Amino acid sequence: MYIFGQPVLRKVAEDIDPENYPNLQELIDNMFETLRRSEGVGLAAPQVGLPIRLFIVDLDVLSEDEPQYKGYLKTFINPEIVEVSEETCSMSEGCLSIPGINESVKRPSKVLVNYLDEKFEEHELWLEGFEARVFQHEYDHLDGKMFIDHLSPFRKQIIKSKLIAMTKGKFNASYKCKANR
Repeated sequence: MYIFGQPVLRKVAEDIDPENYPNLQELIDNMFETLRRSEGVGLAAPQVGLPIRLFIVDLDVLSEDEPQYKGYLKTFINPEIVEVSEETCSMSEGCLSIPGINESVKRPSKVLVNYLDEKFEEHELWLEGFEARVFQHEYDHLDGKMFIDHLSPFRKQIIKSKLIAMTKGKFNASYKCKANR
């Protein structure tokens, strides 16, 4: 897992051409394994060092408490946000690339998205609630953004010392990480 301060996390990722990624399914499988080991719900390719437009979401891990997410394992390739609702919602977010920091982030409640799945079949659908939030969080990674970019200047100032420490390799995570050291 690449940690805050790694340059790949601030790059705008490039679209995937299926012909350039013959081992794409292996990458996706490895990303799901990494996600399971880190106990997250979403993982974008830049977080594993690849500046490509791909992320995965596993909401199945929440299905014991949220039965609607049973079997929810999705791959999003070259995703786009087509439309967003005017209605917004604030919720606490964290990020595997920013361990130990959680902050309230305001995002649109619903998003219309277009993406390719792992078979490069196109989909367009509305996502709402937690599903929409996770999509937007991971989508941000593909544009070189992180959830902390949505915070007020005051909240950014409060966490600044923790972020600086992170860039120096001073953080705790229960999963394997690659930090600037």
